Amino acid sequence: MKQPVNMRYDAIRPDHRIISSLITAGSSVLDLGCGSGELLALLVQEKQVRAQGIEIDEQAIYACVARGLSVFHGDIDTGLADYADGSFDYVLLNQSLQQVKKIETVLNDALRVGKKVIIGFPNFAYVTARFQIFFRGRTPVTPSLPYEWYDTPNLHFLSISDFTQYCRKHRIVIEQSIFLGTEEEIRVLPNLLARTGIFLVAK
Repeated sequence: MKQPVNMRYDAIRPDHRIISSLITAGSSVLDLGCGSGELLALLVQEKQVRAQGIEIDEQAIYACVARGLSVFHGDIDTGLADYADGSFDYVLLNQSLQQVKKIETVLNDALRVGKKVIIGFPNFAYVTARFQIFFRGRTPVTPSLPYEWYDTPNLHFLSISDFTQYCRKHRIVIEQSIFLGTEEEIRVLPNLLARTGIFLVAK
């Protein structure tokens, strides 16, 4: 298998850099909806993790294999029954939570299988999205929500406040949260000013 190619720091996506910083070197990682494997390849290279992915798109799986990654073809909406409790140090749901049909099922399984779960999603309450809804009366298209309403893979449009409230209601512990604008971290009014929310959570 091919080995992951060294990546320039400035070519790494900001959310991938943040997620990498949250993960302990040498740990085990399961990436749910891993796409073409950019994040997993980074973690293998930078943190020497024991990586595994699950992805439904066959073309994306081929890209993962080309990167030397172990990825299974599967639909995370059907659950993770084949994985034992606490079998991974981290489970990742980066830019995939909003695309699953059964959020509660997927989250509960992720929290069961992973000792910690890292979740990243686009903030639907970002100021530009609000502006487009209020003034244009149209479904917003932003850098973090780049799809038109008719071809979007997103099934759920949640905000940072929605997710934090969900965690409180379901007794999910938010151990750390980071909010991103274009490149920079947002520390004030994240539900308004952040494009992306990244959460490290545990049961």
